[in-house]
Amino acid sequence: MTQAPATNPVVVELKDVHKRFGANHVLKGVSFAIPKGQVVAIIGKSGSGKSTALRCIDRLEIIDSGTIEVCGHAVHDPAIDLRRLRQDVGIVFQSYNLFPHLTVEQNITLAPRAVKGLSGADALAIAERTLRQVGLADKAQAYPEQLSGGQQQRVAIARSLAMEPQVMLFDEVTSALDPQLTGEVLRVIEQLAQGGMTMVLVTHEMEFAARVADTIIYMHEGKVWETGPGQMLREPQTPELRDFLSHGL
Repeated sequence: MTQAPATNPVVVELKDVHKRFGANHVLKGVSFAIPKGQVVAIIGKSGSGKSTALRCIDRLEIIDSGTIEVCGHAVHDPAIDLRRLRQDVGIVFQSYNLFPHLTVEQNITLAPRAVKGLSGADALAIAERTLRQVGLADKAQAYPEQLSGGQQQRVAIARSLAMEPQVMLFDEVTSALDPQLTGEVLRVIEQLAQGGMTMVLVTHEMEFAARVADTIIYMHEGKVWETGPGQMLREPQTPELRDFLSHGL
């Protein structure tokens, strides 16, 4: 991949990353780099390694070999300060993982207060801002069970944004939602992209990936198989990607 210009430093870089789960060799020498402000969509069949690659970026999985650098953190280093890494990297999963006994506002203010040591007033100000960002300013006092799935997912995004990360990771965040609720969540992600947030999305929403991502990475059998802009999904260069798209669209 060409070196990013000085104004756009690389903030996520994987080099020859290997990951095994027992005898299952899931990542087989994965390498890619993401400049600041870029949106990258990772696509591929189930079992291709895309979600594992994403989880390795936040060190939810520990790699067997290779290197991962994220926002100046050597993620592969056993001595890494995970607390500092996770202040710089936000991650949102398909399951919302909200605390059911806390209000929306309390869910969002918890980490800024506990991890960053912010005052209650400062944490509340951040909660208000991030809820406006995801279109849920009127739901601060609601409990998760009072919200739709799409609203809960948007709260989960607001909770990650409240930590003011440099990079956001999204792992199939719409896979449990119906089409209307999917649209709600994708609009929030699109607005983040327009605001210049560096993002890595594992997604099966091909049209969305083509529209929003600066770069699409197609993974196949644990490897980066094909990389390119959104146009790549209309003009795939490999038979494997052609086959994947013919079944997926």
